[in-house]
This record gives sequence, C-alpha cells and structure tokens, in this order.
Amino acid sequence: MKKIALITNFNIADKVNAAILVVQKLREYGCEVITPVYNREKIARHRFARGRLELTYVSQDAMYSEAELLIILGGDGTILEASRRAAMRKIPILGINLGHLGYMAELELDELDLLANLFNGEYTEEMRSMISVEILDEEKTRIASFALNEAVISGGSTVARIIDLELSEGGELITNYRADGLIVATPTGSTAYSLSAGGPIADPRINCLCVTPICSHSLTARPLVFPDNAVLEIRNTCQREKMLYVTVDGRINYELYRGNIVRITRSPMVTTLIRLKKYSFYHKLRSKMNKE
Repeated sequence: MKKIALITNFNIADKVNAAILVVQKLREYGCEVITPVYNREKIARHRFARGRLELTYVSQDAMYSEAELLIILGGDGTILEASRRAAMRKIPILGINLGHLGYMAELELDELDLLANLFNGEYTEEMRSMISVEILDEEKTRIASFALNEAVISGGSTVARIIDLELSEGGELITNYRADGLIVATPTGSTAYSLSAGGPIADPRINCLCVTPICSHSLTARPLVFPDNAVLEIRNTCQREKMLYVTVDGRINYELYRGNIVRITRSPMVTTLIRLKKYSFYHKLRSKMNKE
C-alpha cells in the first residue's frame, strides 16, 4: 500500500496534531498520503503544521479513485460517513480512534507503531455487511440509499411523539408498532443506537438484521432478529403526523409520507475494515463497554 488517503477534521488542532504523527509514520514506509483539496485552507490556519504535514491534495473523487486504503482519524461517525463512498470503490478502511468509544476503529493514537503490520502483511480484512434502504411511493422507488449501521424511522421532531408503523417481511404482516420510532440495524449497527434502545448485540460474523422499537407504547413489543435475506417493509400508518423521516446512519434524512413504505434488504456492497490486532469482537466489546 503506497497511496493512502487521510480523512479527519482538520479544523480541530488536536486532530491536526494526530495527522502529523500518522503522516510521519507513513512516510517512513515510503507512502504518499493524499487528502481532499478543500483541506488545504484548513491546514494552513494551523501554523504548527507548516512543514510538518506532507500531503498531496486531490479532488474528493480522485481520492476515492486513487487510494489503496483510507485512514480515518476520528470516531465512528467519521467512519460511517466515509464508508458509503469507500464501499462503492471497494477501498478498505483503517480507523484510528479520536472519538469517545470507537467500536469500528482499530487503533488508539498511542498504537501507531502497529501501522508496521500494514507493510509486513500482518493484517486481516474484515467484511461488514450493509443494508439497502428504499422508499416506495405508490409502488415506485422514490429514493434509494444504503447504510453500514442502521436506518431509523421516526417523527423527527424535537418533541417526542408516538408514531404508528406497520412491519412486514416478504409480504407477510409481522406486527404494528406504536412507538417513538423503529431501528433496523446491521450487526455492526447493533452496538450503536439499537443497543441504546434495548436491541440485541449481534456478532458481526452473523448474517442478520435487527429490528428494535424505540420506546414502544406496548407491553409486548420486543426486538426482532431476521435473516439477512429478509425483505423488510415498514409502512407509515401514522394519522397524527403528515410526514415521518428515515435517517440513514445518523447522517442523511429522507421524508416518509403517510402510506409510504421503507424497504430494507441486505446490500450487495460491504465495508472492509482493516484489522492489525488479533483481539476478538468480544474483547473489544468488553473494553469499550468498560470505558463507559
């Protein structure tokens, strides 16, 4: 790997300092480090970075077409944002945690010596499944997107209001929900919002979809786990609200009008995460949970 893209928030001084350390380490291995050209101005504001941050500036499209690896300095949100573009180009991601928990990140900033494993072949690639999210309006696909973590259907209001949703699988009615919302998560997303809402934790090696109601107004509503070949459809049956929202990976919002359907299936695309350590998912889960 000789051409590596670096993604972080260069507006923040601590992240610029972290970027300097990472770039210096990569340069020791003869790597060219590229980043989107819009970062040039941001970096120039940090006087301490001048002459210490050797980067090649390219367009964002060029970065995703040329990079052999994405190194992301930040939290899981930054990884999620990059994952959609990276999956389309089949570019692996290595996360270095500068956030709070960092379930998907592989390294902490004090573990940069492990970057040597990239160049001596001592790493593995872990494939994480993604979901396709389609919004159907009168049986026609109006919007199509995909996600690494989850799709959330909610009222989208600052004031929490109970909404009504109908869940079907493969054309068969499963149940109706009265709740603040509904989460459909991948195994990767099972340790994110779904976990906070009381959903199950799924090992990323399991092929499944997790459906978790948010604050359900029912004694019987429980999280459900479906095989990943399921065709899940959630219909907006809410009479009190004209419109609901579908939020994809906490970043993108789509409008969901009364009677519209959200169809969720496994995506043919995957996110590839680089693993430099031999710790298991459960080891990471324990260590991250104990941080809290």
